[in-house]
Amino acid sequence: MDEILKLLEKDARLTAAQIAAMLGMDVKDVEAAIAKAEADGIILKYTALVDWDKTGEESVTALIEVKIAPQRGEGFDRIAQRIYQYDEVDSLYLMSGDFDLAVYITGKSMKDVAQFVFARLAPIEGVTATATHFMLKKYKEKGCVYRIQEEQEERVLFV
Repeated sequence: MDEILKLLEKDARLTAAQIAAMLGMDVKDVEAAIAKAEADGIILKYTALVDWDKTGEESVTALIEVKIAPQRGEGFDRIAQRIYQYDEVDSLYLMSGDFDLAVYITGKSMKDVAQFVFARLAPIEGVTATATHFMLKKYKEKGCVYRIQEEQEERVLFV
């Protein structure tokens, strides 16, 4: 099962037949394993990793560190649950260190991100501080290296 999951994590477009051939398994066994993993919530979703810079689509990604006062009997979960329900939130992690939560969001502009922080995130009861960091360039994400545009060398001709 783990080998099937690792292959699908690297390339979700692999078919059961391709995986079966790679692992020397029966196709029906692979299909059954994938169906069970989906039913058990082990496989949560199939996605594509898109380089939006190449599409011309304007967007801004930000990491927002959030410090919160944990609630008695609920810890960080109640506030985390409230935050992850916003459509703008791509990812949310409980962290060790100076801040408690790391929130990744994508907006159309820095103004959109700022609006999210001051209108939705900061007013949540229990949120005591936020720090927003904008991503300037993506080099690698989920094990995939973005193609770096090779800068043209400028040659200076001295006469």
